[in-house]
Amino acid sequence: MIRYRSQNQLSLAEFDWPFQTALDEDNRWVKLSRCIPWDALAEGYYRSLSVTQGRPTKDARLVIGAVIVKHKLCLSDEETVQQIQENPYLQYFVGLPGYQREAPFAPSLFVEIRKRMGQSVFETFHDAIVTALDSTQAKRKPGPRRTLKSDKPDADEQTGDDDPPSSSAGTTQEAAPARQGKLILDATVVEQAIRYPTDLSLLNEARAFSEQIIDILYANSGLTKKPRTYRERARRAYLAVSKQRRPSGKVRRRGIKQQLQYLRRNLGHIKQLLALWPDGTPLPLPRWLLYRYWVIQHVYAQQWEMYRTRSRRCADRIVSISQPYVRPIVRGKQDKPVEFGAKLSVSLTGEGLAHVDHLRWDAFHEGGDLKSQVEAYRARYGTYPEVVVGDPLYGTRDNRRYLKQHGIRFAGKPLGRPKKVTDANREELKRLHAQRREEYLQRIPIEGKFGQGKNGYRLNYIRAKRADTSTSWIHSIFLVMNLLILLRIFFALYKPDVAWRLLALWQRGRMLFRYRPTPPTATGTLGCEVCS
Repeated sequence: MIRYRSQNQLSLAEFDWPFQTALDEDNRWVKLSRCIPWDALAEGYYRSLSVTQGRPTKDARLVIGAVIVKHKLCLSDEETVQQIQENPYLQYFVGLPGYQREAPFAPSLFVEIRKRMGQSVFETFHDAIVTALDSTQAKRKPGPRRTLKSDKPDADEQTGDDDPPSSSAGTTQEAAPARQGKLILDATVVEQAIRYPTDLSLLNEARAFSEQIIDILYANSGLTKKPRTYRERARRAYLAVSKQRRPSGKVRRRGIKQQLQYLRRNLGHIKQLLALWPDGTPLPLPRWLLYRYWVIQHVYAQQWEMYRTRSRRCADRIVSISQPYVRPIVRGKQDKPVEFGAKLSVSLTGEGLAHVDHLRWDAFHEGGDLKSQVEAYRARYGTYPEVVVGDPLYGTRDNRRYLKQHGIRFAGKPLGRPKKVTDANREELKRLHAQRREEYLQRIPIEGKFGQGKNGYRLNYIRAKRADTSTSWIHSIFLVMNLLILLRIFFALYKPDVAWRLLALWQRGRMLFRYRPTPPTATGTLGCEVCS
């Protein structure tokens, strides 16, 4: 049976308006707003602004809340403002005193927000989350609390000694604090939203920009004869190669040579036209096009050198004219051997808080960042970690020597030849092998954190157009993921029997429940590792 009701019956005045009642206390945005340390986040945001200069800024909670909404829901700047304008729960989350029909701010303000929120601002945000998480855990689990840097000075700094205290009888207990916590290290690449670069398409784009520059300069030069660019012929030559499904190497090389010749000719015309304006005279080109002109000259120099030497690589290779800071980073993965974006060195604590310790646009060896990441952990928590978990790239001799000096254990396979198995050491070697296997599985959480960011929050598709705004975009995604950890632990206060046990399992690195039957109990039933 079909029951159809016309959608044109009710007017807007007759629509049942549900907001005359109180808002739902169990709404997800209401819960999230309760656990976020807004005052601490506002203090970090205002630290980068001037007190006496500039126009009055928007409220910090409105700005930070809008950034959280944008990246939690994976929205564009315009869509984020519209969602806040239409949703009363989002308006409560960003700190508005009541429901309003006007937009809180223009979508273009997001660009200025991303410019302001640099590395130092997000460092303050992370410290505020760590403090809030520690206070929440202290309420949930009474007992000895982890010493934070903000609570009291580090004992290592008071004594000037980085080594752990000796076990002699005359040594007091006021030396360096005990190692606490677990530090998981790994690196990943977050890709920019650029077209997959090829030499031919890059040269074609550079040629198109050079033709646009010639058009503007000629229109303002007063010349009677326009320089010839052969743009239609160059376009046809490009399409003749790009439309082929699998062009041969000889065909591609001939197409690259043609585009190089067209681009060289256009750059010569631009140089002659620029000579008509004396030094110090403003050029009629917009700023963004002047920037492209500087980039395409470098693109031509790199592509000509690779064509001349029959090479496929060069230093600081440009793969995007609009974003020349992006570099190709060879990762060696099966589906994506080369990625284009920023490379991150990320550290993850046992509670699940991720922190971007280093962000670079060039390829680097992540093992060289271990020392700075361990020292950052000490500055943030007041103590060194008990164990450092990382892939074999972090297990260099220099890193192992550094960790041994500070009494930190590296969860990895020892260097050198494996010991010979004898009857005396067979059980010990078996135990150590099982321990290394279990500790190596503890790297799963940080891989899951990368997957959560890339699949859930578009960490693999950064749509910012500048290097600094891209950095803010990346840090904002990690901010949202850390706030979700804080939310989960905060509301574990109300479900202690279930949520806290799940959190304890997650801290041990078990991302999935694995049923392991225990020996029969006194009643003759089988137990479970999770429920027993």
